[in-house]
Amino acid sequence: MRLVVARCQVDYAGRLTAHLPMATRVLMIKADGSVLVHSDGGSYKPLNWMSPPCTVKELVNDEGHLEWNVTSRSTTKGPEDTLRIVLEEIHHDSEHDLGIDPGLQKDGVEKHLQELLADHPATLSPGLTLVRREFPTAIGPVDLMCRDENGESVAVEIKRRGDIDGVEQLTRYLELLNRDPLLSPVRGIYAAQEIRPQAKVLAGDRGIHCVTVDYNALRGLDDPTDRLF
Repeated sequence: MRLVVARCQVDYAGRLTAHLPMATRVLMIKADGSVLVHSDGGSYKPLNWMSPPCTVKELVNDEGHLEWNVTSRSTTKGPEDTLRIVLEEIHHDSEHDLGIDPGLQKDGVEKHLQELLADHPATLSPGLTLVRREFPTAIGPVDLMCRDENGESVAVEIKRRGDIDGVEQLTRYLELLNRDPLLSPVRGIYAAQEIRPQAKVLAGDRGIHCVTVDYNALRGLDDPTDRLF
């Protein structure tokens, strides 16, 4: 990525026209070929930009100023989009190799909640122990299959935000699991960081116990020194 802080003027022409008068801005040329023009306020969005693939040509204009001519064809049949950036004064110009980005990893997603609750099932109900994660059924895997302190089976469905659809999903699992004489009787626990009131009412009507999960408290119980891997 190339970062340039410069006093510049920007003119865009293509499907429409736009003009940014001379001012100090941040210019970015990313490794994917995109060019972005940012100001120091107003919004996180660029004031103007050119999406890849595009071509950047640097030249010196008649007034002796550095000029970037950025071109990109918006459609196969349409005219080229052009971004003309005149740099009157450059305050900073640097290049940085950011490497490969792993992408956004959302904190508290269902998979991580499942991992934490699998390690600490008793936080859902005293005496609960894990039998298996992703317990297979003919209509999909149950997040956690557990046993309670009486040795009875407990199916746990985990969501970030619990709504009616999740209750219906767990209901279908329970109907199927209770047909297996080796597992029956199987009761259900619906666990989520937040459970909607309508979902709680439906779960209660189906005999399903709802548990609101404190994600930060669960993370506090996660001690890496207790792991073999």
